[in-house]
Amino acid sequence: MVERPLIVEAPGGSGGRSVRVGDETLGTANSLHDLTVFLQCIGLVGWDELDVAESDLIEWHGGGPEVWPCQGGGPDC
Repeated sequence: MVERPLIVEAPGGSGGRSVRVGDETLGTANSLHDLTVFLQCIGLVGWDELDVAESDLIEWHGGGPEVWPCQGGGPDC
């Protein structure tokens, strides 16, 4: 189980959101699915997108689990 804070940063210029656990950056998520995969890799096995979206373990910056500006591949992505 994760013992450090899970941080999903505000969308960056490319629309992706940096994902951190404590001081360790896991990568950049471009969708809730990407974030779910990152979290499964750090031990939250069996979690799906709904679990991630509803979790109190995640600190969302710059918008919640519904904020993914580049989903769908717009002109700025």
